[in-house]
Amino acid sequence: MTESAIQFEEVLGSTTTDRRIEILRSIHLFGSISEAARANGVSYKAAWQAVETLGNLAGVPLTEKAVGGSGGGGTHLTRAGLQLMQAAEILNTARADALTRIRAAMNAEAVENIAVKDSGSRPELRNIVGIGLRTSMRNQLPCEVVEIQTRHADVQVTLALADGQHLVSRITRESLELLGLARGMSVLALCKATAVTVAPTIVGVGEVNILKGTISRRSRSSTDRQVSLALSPGLQIAGLTSPDSTSPLRLRQSAMAAVQASAVVIGLTG
Repeated sequence: MTESAIQFEEVLGSTTTDRRIEILRSIHLFGSISEAARANGVSYKAAWQAVETLGNLAGVPLTEKAVGGSGGGGTHLTRAGLQLMQAAEILNTARADALTRIRAAMNAEAVENIAVKDSGSRPELRNIVGIGLRTSMRNQLPCEVVEIQTRHADVQVTLALADGQHLVSRITRESLELLGLARGMSVLALCKATAVTVAPTIVGVGEVNILKGTISRRSRSSTDRQVSLALSPGLQIAGLTSPDSTSPLRLRQSAMAAVQASAVVIGLTG
């Protein structure tokens, strides 16, 4: 029986580069948001969105206009912007060093007892892509991007769950560019439990995702409408039953979950 190598970069969220930081680095290099956008293969609007988002998270301006000069001005990083860029580099270096040590430890005889054995099936740990992500969204479902359709006003991204069911998410073109989404990528589909309706049967209308499963958990309280629907072993989605429902759902009962495409958020780890 051979050992199955765990893809630590994928599991711990280290395979992707935050394009927002790359845009910040390019602004520092070129002194121009338009040049930074070109260097990273995104639109000017997407580059601005990246800077604004990082600025909101940091709580301080990360760029400033440079007036005059032989080049006619441009955009420079503020002291906070430089600090953020340097912090990202330090974190990336530390993460790479940690992964090197993990690989060395996993190859050592001292940790043979925790090696993952390949039984012919896909290793369970390959699905834990969100281990480093913390969010208020209850539902965090590992998915693979299977289709991207650019429409007039937005982009429709089709995601495949591990059990083969599909979820559709609607995002902006700028989000598509900044996330660097492509077919075959591993991502997380996130949505609040309050955005998911669970019922015995649901008729899909418009851009509504319908997922099928069985009730795996429900509250005994008559006022708590939250239930969990098992889509497959190890994969569940939480939602709410309709307040107008007259018959409570039973454990192991077949049911459906509905969530609007606009309520499905796509996340990358790392």
